[in-house]
Amino acid sequence: MTETHERRTDIVVTVMALAAEAAELQTRVTELRQELVDVDNCMAAVSTALRRLSP
Repeated sequence: MTETHERRTDIVVTVMALAAEAAELQTRVTELRQELVDVDNCMAAVSTALRRLSP
């Protein structure tokens, strides 16, 4: 294999690894956004319950 071919192969492998990592990170971002929505809903429910307890 030539040095140029090896470099191209290395670049392709690196790009593929970065693309896979980006996909994993995007999935995690989506999960975290949903968790924030869940926390917000929980906070709203607690706030409503506390308001009902106040005289």
